[in-house]
Amino acid sequence: MALIALGYHLASRLAYVLYIGTMLRRQERSGYFTGRYGAEAGFRRFRRAAFLLMSNDAVSFVVLCLVSRRTLGQPSAAAIAAGVLLLLVGIATKLWAAATLGGDAYYWRNFFAPPVPVVPATTGPYRFLRNPMYTVGYLQTYGLALLVGSRFGLIMALFDQAAILAFYRLVERPHFAALDSHARAAQNVPSPIRSDDP
Repeated sequence: MALIALGYHLASRLAYVLYIGTMLRRQERSGYFTGRYGAEAGFRRFRRAAFLLMSNDAVSFVVLCLVSRRTLGQPSAAAIAAGVLLLLVGIATKLWAAATLGGDAYYWRNFFAPPVPVVPATTGPYRFLRNPMYTVGYLQTYGLALLVGSRFGLIMALFDQAAILAFYRLVERPHFAALDSHARAAQNVPSPIRSDDP
């Protein structure tokens, strides 16, 4: 059962990052959604698909952790405490970042809006990190895996974070770097991912 859950979660994560990444790049390059449906309807159509993929990905991760629990042995008190702490910090950071950006930005609205400079957020957790959702906001995945003692959960937490950081580097960062105001403002925000990284 754990191998089935592992395969399903791997497929879910790949569907999430590859579909969303591909569709955002197509939208950016050719107006794929907005050209067919208009700006509002195109964004709603994309957001609906993104929501389903993101929700499926999250549920599949939780299921993976539960069906592969105790594959690291019975979690110790220290592992449980660390898991709870990571879970709380990760969820709080992700919610704080999402609240700071608002719902439209959470679903990449700026790919669907007319090309106007986007000023990066510098409030909330963005005062401290350039990308709190994809960095500290992923701690809950490690926390859940530790909490239930899931070896596959820890492996996939690392894979999931690597996949979303690759998505950031290949899709989001080039999009924002093309916008002059973002490129200038980004120099003033601390980042775990430097803009001059290869």
